[in-house]
Amino acid sequence: MADPLLDIRNLKIEATVYPPGEKPQDITIVHGVSVSVEKGKVLGLIGESGAGKSTIGLSAMAYGRGGVRITGGEVMVNGRDILKIGAGGLRKLRGHEVTYVAQSAAASFNPAKKLMEQVIETTLRHGLASRDEAEKRAVMLFGKLGLPNPETFGDRYPHQVSGGQLQRAMTAMALCPKPDLVIFDEPTTALDVTTQIDVLAAIKEAIQDTGVAALYITHDLAVVAQVADHIMVLRHGKKVEYGDTRQIIEAPRQDYTRALVSVRSIEHEEKQPTADPVLRVENVTARYRGTAFDVLKNISVELHPGQTLAVVGESGSGKSTLARAITGLLPPSRGRITFAGRELSAEQTARSRDDLRELQMIYQMADTAMNPRHTVGTIIGRPLEFYFGLKGEEKRKRVQELLDEIEMGKGFLDRYPAELSGGQKQRVCIARSLAAKPKMIICDEVTSALDPLVADGILKLLLDLQKIENVAYLFITHDLATVRAIADSIAVMYRGEVVRYGPKSDVLAPPFDAYTDLLLSSVPEMKLGWLEEVIAGRRMESAGN
Repeated sequence: MADPLLDIRNLKIEATVYPPGEKPQDITIVHGVSVSVEKGKVLGLIGESGAGKSTIGLSAMAYGRGGVRITGGEVMVNGRDILKIGAGGLRKLRGHEVTYVAQSAAASFNPAKKLMEQVIETTLRHGLASRDEAEKRAVMLFGKLGLPNPETFGDRYPHQVSGGQLQRAMTAMALCPKPDLVIFDEPTTALDVTTQIDVLAAIKEAIQDTGVAALYITHDLAVVAQVADHIMVLRHGKKVEYGDTRQIIEAPRQDYTRALVSVRSIEHEEKQPTADPVLRVENVTARYRGTAFDVLKNISVELHPGQTLAVVGESGSGKSTLARAITGLLPPSRGRITFAGRELSAEQTARSRDDLRELQMIYQMADTAMNPRHTVGTIIGRPLEFYFGLKGEEKRKRVQELLDEIEMGKGFLDRYPAELSGGQKQRVCIARSLAAKPKMIICDEVTSALDPLVADGILKLLLDLQKIENVAYLFITHDLATVRAIADSIAVMYRGEVVRYGPKSDVLAPPFDAYTDLLLSSVPEMKLGWLEEVIAGRRMESAGN
């Protein structure tokens, strides 16, 4: 076995927390973890939020984000302990021997500088190449990463390229200094499934071509299985399991790893309509004020009581815009929307209280959907008071019933949002919607910001509640695995139009239109070699065309 490029030994990391009304407390967030990576190899770090993935990954640069401190162990890079090389040594290490690719490239680039200036900046600062040499390497990397017009791509500003292109530009920035190790921190999580595959393929090819070692941090085991040689599963700052990728995927030893492998295995039998539609959207066309083009084009769909219509497509396809039209936030320029047998006013302000009560919405980011200064009881209790006039003990009793429905106990009644996990926050938002006794709930990407296991719990909860309440869901998502798990009918959207629509069994059965085929083929599967099969298939199609 070759000497490891990165050798982390008994790593211990602590942080200081400040409980309200109490003295500051030191807590351990990484508990004696050891891991090593050889040259040219990729190690996947996987686990739910708070598992310590990014914290351990960033320790490879001797960096602690958010005030965390490395308090024990050794971090050996190229044979030396980087915890002992001082500030000057770390400046030479970071951006040269070890580089970093963040989750959100959009938040990492300076919007006022051209991409080329930013991609070559670290290479120039470390004196690793002349400007001309650095620019030539950047252009080569742009081409290797599949970016359009590599020779002129660097002349653009960040806002002039797509999210997937920006993520690949950040990968070029990390590879430009010819590092020994690259830390990829959830580099495809924020991308659409179709874009994710392109970026994943580009990253894998770049790693293979340059021979760089990598840490690949993610909560998606199907994704990391396509790029990693070995995988470490983490939970609560501790190692759960470590092994080569085949063993982890095909023969996991620990219950937690087995749960990760079997995620999205929800069995949902497609339901047939048994009543008139609760929602009927007919020939709806809409555009945003001040724009010269339609963002929704002649949309027609319907949703029946107790059923789920999944609206699926990439970013910019019009999914959330359709929700805005239905809720009255974006009045259609043509067409009509019928709800519960009555035509809805185009403007939300002209709708009745019953219209507002019976059509509820759950948002993608629970953090921004709740007032941080209100308790859980107040948040869930607000619609009870507003729509039904409930107060005092009667309101508190109903809030508790709703907390029981979403599988959270009475101990949460007086907690604040900051004291809840991501999954718990989303459950509170579900309870708030149910408090209004709606006939329909629009779920806008409600699981996309959650870890797979937590997301599975939310999906199962929604399905259970649907059986009890007979509520209809309009479920907006770009995740085909979620669609398969919960949908009864599907509308596939592309550039403001519905390109495929019908019962789930029909929409997911061939023959497919080109866009639906692309979507379905882009959903990562939990098997080795899947990415290579997809890339090979697309190259054959391109050659045939």
